[in-house]
Amino acid sequence: MKSFIIKSILLALVVIIGVLIGAQTALIRGVPRIEEIKGFVPAASTRIYADDDTLIGEFKVEKGVYVKIDRIPEHLLKAVVAVEDSRFWHHKGVDYLAIIRAVLKDILAGRIKEGASTITQQLAKVVFLSPEKTVIRKLKEATLAYRLEKNLTKGEILELYLNKIYFGRGAYGVEMAARSHFGKSVSEVTLAEAALLCGLIKAPSRYTPYNNLDMAKKRQLIVLTRMKEEGYITQEQVDEAYQQPLYLTSVRQEQYTNNYFLEYVRKYLEDTYGAEAVYKGGLKVYTTLNKKMQLAAVNALKEGLLALDKRQGFRGPIGHKDINLQEELAKQGSFDKVVMREGDILTATVLTVSSNQATVKAMGIVGQLFLEDAQWADRLIDPKGRLIRRLRYNLSTFLRPGDVIKVRLKERGVIRPVFALEQDPLVQGAVVAIETSTGYIRAIVGGYDFNESEFNRAVSARRQAGSAFKPIVYAAAMDNGFTPASVITDEPLVYESEKYGDWKPGNYDNKFHGATRLREGLTYSRNIITIKLLEEIGVNKVARFAGSLGMEGPFPRNLTLGLGSLSVSPLELTSAFGVFARGGIKIPPISVKYVADSEGNVLENNVPQGQNVISPQTAFLATSMLEDVVKYGTGKRAKALNRPAAGKTGTTNDYKDAWFIGYTPELIAGVWVGFDDMRTLGHGETGARAASPIWVSFMDQALSAISPYDSGDAEKRAFPVPDGIVTAVIDPVTGLLATNATDKMVEFFKEGTVPAIHATDIYRSMILKQKEELGILNKGKDLEGDSID
Repeated sequence: MKSFIIKSILLALVVIIGVLIGAQTALIRGVPRIEEIKGFVPAASTRIYADDDTLIGEFKVEKGVYVKIDRIPEHLLKAVVAVEDSRFWHHKGVDYLAIIRAVLKDILAGRIKEGASTITQQLAKVVFLSPEKTVIRKLKEATLAYRLEKNLTKGEILELYLNKIYFGRGAYGVEMAARSHFGKSVSEVTLAEAALLCGLIKAPSRYTPYNNLDMAKKRQLIVLTRMKEEGYITQEQVDEAYQQPLYLTSVRQEQYTNNYFLEYVRKYLEDTYGAEAVYKGGLKVYTTLNKKMQLAAVNALKEGLLALDKRQGFRGPIGHKDINLQEELAKQGSFDKVVMREGDILTATVLTVSSNQATVKAMGIVGQLFLEDAQWADRLIDPKGRLIRRLRYNLSTFLRPGDVIKVRLKERGVIRPVFALEQDPLVQGAVVAIETSTGYIRAIVGGYDFNESEFNRAVSARRQAGSAFKPIVYAAAMDNGFTPASVITDEPLVYESEKYGDWKPGNYDNKFHGATRLREGLTYSRNIITIKLLEEIGVNKVARFAGSLGMEGPFPRNLTLGLGSLSVSPLELTSAFGVFARGGIKIPPISVKYVADSEGNVLENNVPQGQNVISPQTAFLATSMLEDVVKYGTGKRAKALNRPAAGKTGTTNDYKDAWFIGYTPELIAGVWVGFDDMRTLGHGETGARAASPIWVSFMDQALSAISPYDSGDAEKRAFPVPDGIVTAVIDPVTGLLATNATDKMVEFFKEGTVPAIHATDIYRSMILKQKEELGILNKGKDLEGDSID
């Protein structure tokens, strides 16, 4: 009997040991080996630098920006330990006292009120384990926590933790969190800022100051209080930090300003070196990006698209929620606790509304929205831009308490901030800027918001060029026996076709202008002149000429090419105009100056390589005519730069695309505006109205970013006149040499192309009579830039 009992006990022990061994085996399966943990080093990232050699981005496998612990302020380290794991420096990975305390609190509360995971356990879960909430996962978490504590120092654990934890707003790691919330490096954060960041770890979406400033401030106070309780700071420091205003970055613009350019560079690098080298090879890439110009491009495009979107109408609130007015007013934040910048666009909730004003709450701050700051919302439209109904001059007709809307901080106000009504635009756009002398791409913006759409329209969108292609037709004409003074008759045209039906092209103003010089035809973007000119030159010749400028095609082999029926990207068309700006020299656009590997070896060095593709004389005549487009024609808005500039608007059928491509002696820039689904921008939204204001705004800011050694003469610098160009005084009516009896103007010609005869009274009378019969004598010059294209 005794022997049986002993055997039974031994058998049970064997079973128990087997179960424990099996459980241990199951637990460690899938848990990283300690060698992997101890040797964990982020893969070497590819670092991207702007033209001033400052870091603007990284391509890597891991999220966030890794920083060593010695770059993290001591007060932030103490804050995270105080609020997340006060016994961090004493336990061995699992804090049993914290577990007992949490269980007792949960029992008393009748629900799970407090967790007990240590910083080490949180690190194990975030970095090495899946997020599911199961017993097995928790046991694996504890096992891995023990391994981490046994093989890593506390400092190494804390460093890994602060670089991997999520802080909200897309920020992984404390460095990215500091940048996205305060626009600074983590090494620069104050005690107050550190407390707010560490308070986010528990529940980033709940405690973010961008949704509820009052809740964020309460959480910040909890962190500061815990620091005091742990003996890290005094009560005086708690009070001082809590009272400090929070200089929040209300938009992530600075962080994401360069993303379209970075995406363009990333694709180039992957195509050249492969994904493995890009994400793990530790490359250093020195680019052509000018940060000031890039920021100017982002701001100009945003403001231009916002303005266009408002002209279409108001699409209504972006959401609605039930609110308790008393509670919302009671838990409003103090405006002196946060610094908003005038012009910031925020999400707000309507609390009260009357006919002429509304009370709204944004970032926990209550402010006013007056009717005068919502006057643009005069009609309600659907997402496709179709009119639903006209809106009366009354806020209560389109807003109600609980509506969620977009607002712009107009002014801080004496008592409360004042907001203006806004809405995120659905329309998209692109901006490209290329330095004339080098071909360096100084700025690329491919849409309104990279976070909403990563599609880079500046590079990848191929849209009809419209009238922005006309300068290429006119430049080709200069190479084929025409001069700016050559005359073509603007008159009704009919091209018959039994298969497709008759084509009856017309001008934008639906008028005909009779005998017209080519300079005038381009200045006022006359369709009939361009079509007849293309017909005389030949479509194939113009297509070859465009190809010599760097345009890829395919080109329509019919007369619609003259009106820009080909599809082209903004980068491609802007680069083609660059040939005119450089006096006939083509330089392929360059985004990367040079690339070095992890050991400093230069892998590529892109030096601008110019190629003469058209004559300097042809390029100059094209530029001269495009200067008149700015001075007198569709590009008149660009006169606001108050410096020599040349450019051309472009508008396609039904206002689906709007363009402005222009340049100064220093910089070439192109702007495109349109919807991704190719619907109309709205009646009258021409290149002159929708695109050129963006171009002017960008160029005004960008040209001020030119190096000091250039800026002194920049405003007075004119386009150089090459050898082989002469001037002559002509009659503007006939394009022939002027006489004492005619009007006079100075025109540029290639040597050997000056008219050989003088204008005669008979010829002038015949042309003037023709214009009179058409009923539009000199009317074209009275048209406003917005009304023609």
